[in-house]
Amino acid sequence: MKILRTILVFTTVLLMAALMSANVFAESETPADGTVAVDGENTVRDYKAISAAVIIGIVAASGAIAMALTIMKTIDGIARQPEAAGNIRGAMMLGLVFIETAIIYALIVAILVVFVL
Repeated sequence: MKILRTILVFTTVLLMAALMSANVFAESETPADGTVAVDGENTVRDYKAISAAVIIGIVAASGAIAMALTIMKTIDGIARQPEAAGNIRGAMMLGLVFIETAIIYALIVAILVVFVL
C-alpha cells in the first residue's frame, strides 16, 4: 500500500507541474501596440496542446503502473489466503476506482487547459 500511495502522490505532483507549465507556456505574445499577433495565437494553442498531452501521458502511465501493482498484490494476497479472496477482491476494486478517478480528473484538467485557459 505504501508504494501505491507514493505513486498517487507522484502522479499528483506531476499533474500540478504540468498545470503550471501550461500557464507558463500559454503567455500570450502581444506587441507593444496592443494588437494580438496571429502567430502568437497559434503558438499558445500549440503549447496548450503539448501541456494537455503531457498531463494525460504522465498521469495515464502512472495510473497504469499503480493499477498493475494493485492487481499484482491482490493476486499475491489471494494466493496466500484463498479464504479471504472476497474481501481482498473488494478492497482491490475500491483501490482501482480511486486510481481511475485520479486519471479521469487529469483528463478533465487537460480538457480545461485546452478549451478554457
